[in-house]
Amino acid sequence: MVIYLRREAALPLVLLLLGLIILGLATAGRPAVQTVSSMLAERLVPIYKVDTPKKQIAFSFDATWGADQTDRLLELLREHQVRTTFFLAGNWVEEYPDMVRKIAAEGHEIGNHSYAHAHMNSLTPEQIKNDISKNHVLIKGVCGYEPRLFRPPFGEYSNKVITAAGELGYQVVQWSIDSLDWKDVSADFIYNRVMAAEAGDIVLFHNAGKHTPEAVARLLPALIAKGYSIVPVGELVYKENYLIEKHSGVQRPLPPGEGR
Repeated sequence: MVIYLRREAALPLVLLLLGLIILGLATAGRPAVQTVSSMLAERLVPIYKVDTPKKQIAFSFDATWGADQTDRLLELLREHQVRTTFFLAGNWVEEYPDMVRKIAAEGHEIGNHSYAHAHMNSLTPEQIKNDISKNHVLIKGVCGYEPRLFRPPFGEYSNKVITAAGELGYQVVQWSIDSLDWKDVSADFIYNRVMAAEAGDIVLFHNAGKHTPEAVARLLPALIAKGYSIVPVGELVYKENYLIEKHSGVQRPLPPGEGR
């Protein structure tokens, strides 16, 4: 069971419902009137952060272009015995199959970052599912891994995107801290942004960021020294019996007795 939690005050909702009822009575028989359910459609949100009692932070790397820095990143993660999540786009998988196999062989989680890296909101639900499925099959064929997490390109999402991914068995994941490494900012800049991370944060990096390895080389020992474990996203998120707050994207476990 998944619940998308709305925290708005109840009074405005009650007033809205009363207004809709009055409008419905006043316009009975007119086909143009919208139903209450359609006007109050739930807004779905992906997971941005996780409410967890554990001192865990998830590192994630999006791979859509280049692989020159990837070996160094894997070396750093290996040195610190850290596993993370690599969200791979289809074009990257096709261009660097050996690197995909190496990532999987070293125990890292692989996420689906779409096949064509298109703007998902511009696609139909069927096109979205075809794109995600195509990359799923591609990744599995290259390294045997079957992704269960989806990160939409450009961070763009909608009810349509989340529903389509969910129908394929995917959880949709964003991030709570953007390292901004894709802007070629300095290692110091990246370090200072990510060192603000707290338990449950999901950090976004890119495997081809110019200064990403230098920053990660400093971040791993510093965060570990603060008592944090760096984990894959899939190890951080709840798989069932959770809710996602609409205003923040924080995933929380359901109170006992409310799950299935």
